[in-house]
Amino acid sequence: MAKNKFNKSWLQDHLTDPYVKMAQKEGYRARAVYKLSEIDEQDHLIKAGMTIVDLGSAPGSWSQYARNRLTELGKSNPAIESGKPDGTIIAIDLLPMEDIADVSFIQGDFREDEGLKALEALLPASDQGRVDLVLSDMAPNLSGVGVADSARMAFLAEIALEFAVNHLKPDGALLIKCFHGSGYSQIVETFKKVFKTVSPRKPKASRDRSSETFLLGRTLKAPK
Repeated sequence: MAKNKFNKSWLQDHLTDPYVKMAQKEGYRARAVYKLSEIDEQDHLIKAGMTIVDLGSAPGSWSQYARNRLTELGKSNPAIESGKPDGTIIAIDLLPMEDIADVSFIQGDFREDEGLKALEALLPASDQGRVDLVLSDMAPNLSGVGVADSARMAFLAEIALEFAVNHLKPDGALLIKCFHGSGYSQIVETFKKVFKTVSPRKPKASRDRSSETFLLGRTLKAPK
């Protein structure tokens, strides 16, 4: 009974959620797009000519936003074909994802050689295979056991950070989702060892009762 009540409550919240309605109206695949858009507006993450990698991209709303933003920026560049993005977007996920115009999608695992090589093959040679921005809205399947869920979230943060360290340009940025709770302070400390600037972000589109927050790291520290 409690589970059914919870499901009904979630469904009611979902159906009346203004961000869900806005996403449907604007053609985005998930309300999560407004979390990224708010952070982008605040921190000016996406700029013309960027190479962006979206880790754990399905269903694709963050890639949609990045594509639309780069297309908007492309309007001021006469070298960019009308309606095309001024930049490169590569998305990867274990799950399938419907095609998005001008977004290269790989169904695979970036931790495995096959997935990683497929991703790296799509990076512009002009940038020596380096990336301007890594996005990760990855989250584990939640068990309801706080300690276990936090450990899974910390693992996802760790693998996104490892990818970013190996692929970002020196002035690049990484934006990840994480949870407040056990292990959060350790993730922040790890970010501070890697990036010159580390900023937590809690966009309005992130539900108040949710423990999710976002962590933005910018500009790699020189390796010791």
